[in-house]
Formats: sequence, structure tokens, C-alpha cells
Amino acid sequence: MDVKRVRDYIHWLYYQYLLVTCSYVLEPWEQSMFHTITVTVVAMVVYTAYVFVPIHVRLALQFFSQIFGAQPDGAAPVGN
Repeated sequence: MDVKRVRDYIHWLYYQYLLVTCSYVLEPWEQSMFHTITVTVVAMVVYTAYVFVPIHVRLALQFFSQIFGAQPDGAAPVGN
């Protein structure tokens, strides 16, 4: 890709972010605080999802496998 197009696209995304959050009306020190808080919250959400979502998915799969009658590991198959 063209470097200028990528740079223009990033500038456009940042402009959209400013418009959506209405942070373009803030003073510079307020913008700094707002962006710091926003980045901190997003980082905490990403970290929490990375740590806890796999655990909950595994527990949900175990729960539903017990409900729907899946055989536990090491159980002998029934039949011939």
C-alpha cells in the first residue's frame, strides 16, 4: 500500500474517533486525561478477555458436555 494513503487513513480514523467521542471540544489537558482513561479502560478489557474468556469457555463446554451425555475421558464405549 501507499504510505500516504495509510497515513491519511489513520488520520481519518483518529478524526472519526474525535467526532464520535466529542473530545475535539475539550482543552488539551482534558483531551490528554480523556485519552489516558480511554486507553486504560480498553487495555483492562482486553487483558480481562484474554485471561478469563478461555476459562469460561472451557467450563461452559464441560457443563454442556455433561448435560448432553458425553462420555467422560477414559470411559469404555457401550456396545460391541
